[in-house]
Amino acid sequence: MTWKMAATSASKESRQEHLYKILVIGEFGVGKTSIIRRYTEGSFSPNYKLTIGVDFALKLVNWSDNTKINLQLWDIAGHERFGHMTRVYYKYAIAAIIVFDLSRPATFDSVSKWLGDVNSKVMLANEQSVPVLLLANKCDLTDVHIDTNRLNRFCEENSIIGWFPTSAKNNENIDEAMKFLIEKILELPSESQQPSEHISLSMSVKKPQFDDSFEMDKETPKPKDQCCS
Repeated sequence: MTWKMAATSASKESRQEHLYKILVIGEFGVGKTSIIRRYTEGSFSPNYKLTIGVDFALKLVNWSDNTKINLQLWDIAGHERFGHMTRVYYKYAIAAIIVFDLSRPATFDSVSKWLGDVNSKVMLANEQSVPVLLLANKCDLTDVHIDTNRLNRFCEENSIIGWFPTSAKNNENIDEAMKFLIEKILELPSESQQPSEHISLSMSVKKPQFDDSFEMDKETPKPKDQCCS
């Protein structure tokens, strides 16, 4: 009886709970909010509110019997890239997701600028760059070509951990992409990860008063493909 109680106590002590802040960034209208809502709420709407400033959503992931992960996904408005507030929004993030719209080539051209912005404003505790994942969104469209070789090369040349074609509308590769990112975060040396108490402070901050956002008519759907890391 005593041994069983001790074993139970040890089991509880071995359980780990992590809290990670992840940035979701990219140009206006690429589907960042839709991706976050699909992942956290399991829903999609063709109508959405334009994000003004920043918003965030929470997702609890039971990673294993002994590991629970709390994700805080920060939805940064597309026009905020060079705003003075981005340094505040980015603070204590452990990873970033850059989203572009496969039907709008200009949004891919902006990926390098977003990447540079992240790398200049946030880093891991060991002063290394945070892991960055690239999402080629709206892959449900049939008339959009995905240049796999180009994206593979771009990720390799820019130290991006990988890319996935995604569709919030059809729920394509959203969970797979997030699982891949979590795996990469968990592979980081423990001393490189941001202290959870810092993220907790971020969580205690009320959402900025940007809820007077306005409705956009429709989010343009997009292409489809397979993921590559």
